Amino acid sequence: MKGKTDKRKEANMEVKRKITDAFFALAHQKSIGEITVTEIVEKAGVARASYYRNYESKEDIAVTLIEDVLEDFRSGADYDLSQTGSYSHILRCFDYFKQYRRYVLDLCRSGFSSVLLDELNQFHESIAGIMPVNSVERYTLYMYMGALFNAAVKWLQDGAGESAEEIAAVFCRYLKIPVPDGN
Repeated sequence: MKGKTDKRKEANMEVKRKITDAFFALAHQKSIGEITVTEIVEKAGVARASYYRNYESKEDIAVTLIEDVLEDFRSGADYDLSQTGSYSHILRCFDYFKQYRRYVLDLCRSGFSSVLLDELNQFHESIAGIMPVNSVERYTLYMYMGALFNAAVKWLQDGAGESAEEIAAVFCRYLKIPVPDGN
């Protein structure tokens, strides 16, 4: 039965990718408010039921994409994710931003920057461990994520001509985080 489940999961992931790609392709032509579900499913070549099985709204497409990428980031980590202030974590963040460049830039251009940043904040809160709600120290995480996000978006907007290693090293040196030799 496992093989059948895996095939269904893979097929559904393909449907989600088609819907996401169609959504962003349409977002290049018009505002998100003007895009209809009918246009999305037609462009994606999927059934309307497939859309509603995966999403509650057009905005949910963006949030689900972000959550899926962050889960991939979490599951693929070969280090302690709570070490967010390490060169290896920062480099991995820039690598992911570059890997998903098209989506990141589309999300920002479509007015979803704050949604993306909120999801990144929540993700990093979850990996940072327990943070008392009344602790002023929790704002260091938001400063860090805001700086990382802003640097990554500007880097992508400028064409990402520098390597992720170069950007991560500059970012770390600014925050006085040790950088491995050669970077």
